[in-house]
Amino acid sequence: MFSTRKAVTGGFFECAFIIQGFAARMVLDIQTYDPGFVCDSAREYARHVTKRVLDSWDEGADLVLLPEFLWMGLEPHTPDEPEGSALERVARLFREELLPWLRAALARPGKAVVLGTCPCAVEGGIRNRAVIFHDGKETHQDKLHLTPWEKEFTPGGSVRLWEFGGLLVAVIICLDIEIPELAARLRGLGVDLILCPSATETILGVERVDRCASARAVELGCFVAVAHLTGRARSDLIDENVGRAAFYQPSQHVFRHTPRWIEGPVHDSGCHALRVTVDKEALKKMRRMRAETNPSLLGKDLAGLSRGIPVECAR
Repeated sequence: MFSTRKAVTGGFFECAFIIQGFAARMVLDIQTYDPGFVCDSAREYARHVTKRVLDSWDEGADLVLLPEFLWMGLEPHTPDEPEGSALERVARLFREELLPWLRAALARPGKAVVLGTCPCAVEGGIRNRAVIFHDGKETHQDKLHLTPWEKEFTPGGSVRLWEFGGLLVAVIICLDIEIPELAARLRGLGVDLILCPSATETILGVERVDRCASARAVELGCFVAVAHLTGRARSDLIDENVGRAAFYQPSQHVFRHTPRWIEGPVHDSGCHALRVTVDKEALKKMRRMRAETNPSLLGKDLAGLSRGIPVECAR
């Protein structure tokens, strides 16, 4: 089976599509990551991350998701320079020394990875950016909504949709998954899979992200995966982290015999993985079942995004 889409650019979304064949199912590895492990250098840290990705691919995964702020674990290995913040030093180290090496190490046809997030210096500020490799190509996604602890960052301006293995994919970073207005912008675009790298220091943050991720799966009729950061690190931004791996499917008839939400145990340390199978044919079948109550099939008009629905207050 083949999917054909043309390039589209404009508005809030930047879309780039390719023509490719794909199988009926995709294997996704959702990985937590502990950035506090002891290592001697930035390159050793990068090798550890890369080995986890390559091992997943070699063991059958098509796509790997890693957590937000994974690369802030580089902070102890940045040069001791008086100028520049910790974010700027990590951004420079990642861009100049590690990213070229990672591009070469993780360029594999038929495989993809969301490589967590890292500070990225851009004109006018620093972005919290997810680096994405897929089918030997590279793209990225910037976080759009920032927490009170991200005062040194500037928000991104768009959601980039990309295609891999016949699925239309969006990366929505941590707090962004909690914003229903952003999810509403995705309605009607045919997004099949949302990947959410996340980092939070409390169980309440884990619950907010995961409960909202589950809601996105229902209202958009898509698969949603969440990978949280875990452990302690020598970094003010990610000094303490708790989290888990989680996966959500739509609550529709075609998925009735499969778990519609899978949530691993919450960890405060260590690297852990959850392997799931993404059934693309089931999603297509669900979208053909027009008689079933399904909020994802309402579209922008019926959902009230294009027509005004007044709110009346009775006193």
